[in-house]
Amino acid sequence: MGNTLVGTCSWTDAKLVAGGWYPPGRRDAEGRLRYYAERFPVVEVDSTYYGLPSERNSLLWAERTPDGFLFDVKAFSLFTGHPTRSAALPPDLRSLHSGRPGDPGLGDPGLLDELWRRFTTALEPLRRTGRLGTLLFQFPPWFGPDDRAEAVLRGWSRRAAGWPLAVEFRHPDWWRPDLRQASADLLTRLGMSTVSVDMAQSVADAVPPVDVVTSPRRAVVRFHGRSASWGSGSKEDRFRHAYTTDELAAWLPRLRSMAERAEELHVLFNNCCGDAAVRAAETMSGLLAAPAASRATG
Repeated sequence: MGNTLVGTCSWTDAKLVAGGWYPPGRRDAEGRLRYYAERFPVVEVDSTYYGLPSERNSLLWAERTPDGFLFDVKAFSLFTGHPTRSAALPPDLRSLHSGRPGDPGLGDPGLLDELWRRFTTALEPLRRTGRLGTLLFQFPPWFGPDDRAEAVLRGWSRRAAGWPLAVEFRHPDWWRPDLRQASADLLTRLGMSTVSVDMAQSVADAVPPVDVVTSPRRAVVRFHGRSASWGSGSKEDRFRHAYTTDELAAWLPRLRSMAERAEELHVLFNNCCGDAAVRAAETMSGLLAAPAASRATG
């Protein structure tokens, strides 16, 4: 069975910092990360979705975490075709970008190549110190399965050769029963890990919970919460959900099956509203550590 690492999709969320989970004296940038890394073995970096990372931050993150700690890093928004403000790009590259959303990976290849070079250069300290987990490519809801989408994925597979990529689809058709195997086969051929999700199944275009493993190296599950406001409302509305123990325990068979098929399984909580994500991660860690007999009788 592979190694299962549980964590959250942010350690710097303002509501978490203000909520009291970090003790006094551990609420500055260095103290927060060190405190978090004492309790969880993995975290997701989401700031890299909004702007390119910096090598300085990567160096600091590596210095402030123990050996074996991993950072999963979210891909820059332009890489996945999300709307991206020109101001989010380095000043010398802004003239090459229209600022409008487009087909992910099908924009100016020279711009994408240069952004990718800078993105990965900034992350090299994490890679060099063994702290880079995976690069998360979260594609938008309009990125459905078709020939153009497959071309995008193939393009990123070539550009990112040698880097660990994980793909989260927000369009539910990728995991429709009649397309599920073809989607899994495509990611397997491209050497990309599948990101499975937990979310409210009552909302429109909900992505189904699957336990697909497409890379023997790593599998990823992201728990988004089960808010009925997914896809609408404020960010807090979309992610406001406190997982119950029963909701988390229902995932244990899936997680254990995935862990048997991958060297490493990352279980990340994205319900970052107050301290809901860290509390859910703590509960899931306890459930996974509990002997099977006690889970069955508890």
